[in-house]
Amino acid sequence: MATTAQPSGRMRDALRAVSGPGGGDIVATGLVTAVVVKSGNVHVVLEIDPKDAAAMEPVRVAAEGTIAALPGVLSATAVLTAHSKQGAARSQGAGHGHDHGPGPGRAPSSGQGARSGKLDIPGIGAIVAVASGKGGVGKSTTAVNLALALRNRGLRIGILDADIYGPSMPRLLGIRGTPESDGERILPMENHGIRCMSIGFLVDEETPMIWRGPMVQSAIEQMLRDVAWGELDVLVVDLPPGTGDAQLTMAQRVPLTGAVIVSTPQDLALLDARKGLNMFRKVEVPVLGIVENMSYFVCPHCGERSDIFSHGGARQEALRLGTDFLGEVPLDMTIRESSDSGAPIIATDPDHPLAKPYAAIAETVWQKVTAMRSAPGRTMPKIVVE
Repeated sequence: MATTAQPSGRMRDALRAVSGPGGGDIVATGLVTAVVVKSGNVHVVLEIDPKDAAAMEPVRVAAEGTIAALPGVLSATAVLTAHSKQGAARSQGAGHGHDHGPGPGRAPSSGQGARSGKLDIPGIGAIVAVASGKGGVGKSTTAVNLALALRNRGLRIGILDADIYGPSMPRLLGIRGTPESDGERILPMENHGIRCMSIGFLVDEETPMIWRGPMVQSAIEQMLRDVAWGELDVLVVDLPPGTGDAQLTMAQRVPLTGAVIVSTPQDLALLDARKGLNMFRKVEVPVLGIVENMSYFVCPHCGERSDIFSHGGARQEALRLGTDFLGEVPLDMTIRESSDSGAPIIATDPDHPLAKPYAAIAETVWQKVTAMRSAPGRTMPKIVVE
């Protein structure tokens, strides 16, 4: 793309040529709430009232075409989105000369969750969420290694980075660039044999996402509906820590096959993990089990083992709560280094001793998923967003 001081400003200037259904250009009337420019790929967000969705579709197409015609633009995607106008003003990500909106997609969405009809996304056999009660327990590292371990079993795997405020998958999978569009939907990025979608592909890594709950819900739903996932045996979803909007969106709007809870062994982390587990139970999402991450540390120099965060707490908690203990993963520099470099240990060296815990966890998870598929009278859910 041609170098300019403010690329998003150039895009906004071009969009002034597009008129809204009520007259006036879409920039002046405030319909354009976000413009993301990255490596020649441009994403425009138009915020509308849900009842105006049909009338706004030609405007969306016109905006997309206007941007696509600009010199240096490799791809252009325009998105319709909507959320409750009651409450505070619109929120946007800040910094790096970009405006940020609620992510990829085309269908309008409401923060109230109001939709006309249902939308099916065929081809996904099971959806497994990876969650934690608190941050800093290695949930995303566990999620990506679980996904890769499932792929090593010969399965078709995708991973959705639902952590809007702290997307990790672009770095963990070593993926750079911006997703392209097939003209209808966003094409997922791919590396190490798995497909991935993350809000991190649309914003700079250091840009804070300052979004209210309805925008988070809209972004997650659109990354599910409006991404061409194709045929997948399992879609792994990396949820943000806690029990907030993103978790409720996934639990209430998406038929999750089950959830994996990640915790470290100490009491404080287990207390929060317990809250996450109980949230899934309240919304009737099966909990597949608990993983104890950073379970112990073995000194690489002397071989002495240290239980830095205690040990065995997650196993005891799983027993107390009546759920399965899926396994323990040590605290090790190799896992950290391979994750930071975008080459997770299970992908680059599946026979490494540190890869074996992830392989065992994946085997148990897959056994549970296949057992649920074959249970009498039970069918695996379709992705249906109401």
